[in-house]
Amino acid sequence: MDLIVVGQGYVGLPLAMNAAKAGFTVYGFDIDQGKVNKLKSGITESPEVTKTDLINLQSSGKIEFTSTIPKLSEPAIFVIAVPTPLDGLRKPDLSMLKRACELISSVAVGGSLIINESTSYIGTLNQLIKPLIESITGLKSLDYAVAPERIDPANTKWSMKTTPRIVAGINERSTERALDFYSKLCDQVYVVSNPEVAEAAKLFENTFRQVNIALVNELAHVASQLNFSTHEAINAAATKPYGFMPFYPSIGVGGHCIPVDPSYLKYSADLVGVSTNIIDLASEINLAASQNIANRINSAMGGSLIGKKLQVAGISYKPNVADLRESPALLLIEYLGDLGGIITWHDPLVEHWNNQNSSPLTPNIDLGLILTPHDQIDFSIWKNSNTKVLDLSANSQNYGWPKFL
Repeated sequence: MDLIVVGQGYVGLPLAMNAAKAGFTVYGFDIDQGKVNKLKSGITESPEVTKTDLINLQSSGKIEFTSTIPKLSEPAIFVIAVPTPLDGLRKPDLSMLKRACELISSVAVGGSLIINESTSYIGTLNQLIKPLIESITGLKSLDYAVAPERIDPANTKWSMKTTPRIVAGINERSTERALDFYSKLCDQVYVVSNPEVAEAAKLFENTFRQVNIALVNELAHVASQLNFSTHEAINAAATKPYGFMPFYPSIGVGGHCIPVDPSYLKYSADLVGVSTNIIDLASEINLAASQNIANRINSAMGGSLIGKKLQVAGISYKPNVADLRESPALLLIEYLGDLGGIITWHDPLVEHWNNQNSSPLTPNIDLGLILTPHDQIDFSIWKNSNTKVLDLSANSQNYGWPKFL
C-alpha cells in the first residue's frame, strides 16, 4: 500500500524516509515548492536525514517528493505531519491541519487509513479530522488513527526507530492497521484504548517539561538573590537516587513542543471548563524568562548596556539544530537591544536571520553570551583573550566559565 506523508518538515521527512527504507512506496508531499525542489536535489536541514539517502531513495523509486497531492486509484495510508503552531494570542492555529484534511479529502478513496501525527488538542481526531474529511468525501469506509510524533532533532540516542510510539485508532480495525504500519518503523509500539488518551499523552509529556523548567527558572531567581549556585544545588539534589529528575535553568523554552503543547492542553481544558493554573503559571514564567535575564545581564554589566558590544553564541532553540521556532534567544537579543546593547550573533547552523548574517566569534566585545552551544562553536578565542563571558546554556556542561543562571 502506498504512503502519502503530508508535510515534509522535521516530523514528516524522517517518517517518509524511514518508511521508504522499510519498503513502502512513499510520496512526500509539501505545499512549499521550494522545499520540494531542495529535497529533490538532496538538500535538507533535518539532522535525521542525509543527502545520500535522499538521492538514493529517489533514484530507486522508493520515494517521490511533490507539491501536488497524488491522486491514487487504490487505498493508501495518509499521515498528517504539518505544523500546528500558536497564533498571535498563543491560541491553537489549526489552519494547516485543516488544509491537510482538505487535500487528503480531494484524493482519498475508500479503505484508506488516515493517521494524524501533528500535535493538537485532545479530541482532534474524532472532533475535527474525521468529521471534516467525511463531510467533504462522503466516505464512511475510511479508517482513522493517531500516533503523536516523538521527534527530538539531533538526538543521537533516541531515533524514530528506537523511541516507543503511541498509537490508537477510532475502532479495532483502525488500531490494528496503525499498529501494523508503525511496527515496521519502530521497535516498540504502545497501543492505548482511544485517540484521546494518545493525544493527552503527547501534550502531558511536554507540559511536564514546561512546568519543571519553570520551577527551576524560579529557583534560579531565588539563587540570584541569595547568592548561591543554582547548578550546584541542582546537581546536589540529583545525588538522590529516587524521586528526583534534574532540570536546568534557561532563558526560556523553544522549539515546537515545550512552548506549544501546554497551550494545546490548556485549550483542551478550556473546552470543558477546567482551569489549568499550574500550566498557566509555568507558561507565564518561561515566557518572561528572557526579559528577566536581560535585566540581570544589564545589572551584571554595571547597570547599563548603552553602547556596549555583546555577542551571542548560538541562536537556535537547541544545540546542533538550526531550528529557530520559538527560540528564546531571539527574544533575549531583542530585549538586550532595547536596553541599548550593540548585539551581534554567531551561529554556524543558522547563518542568516532577520536580515543579518552570523558573525565570527570575536574578542573585541564587552560581553560574550553562551546561549546555544553547538558542537561546531569553538570558544577558544574567548578563552584565550580572557573575554568576559556569561554562560546561559541550559545544561550542566562546563565551557570554561561559571553558569550565570
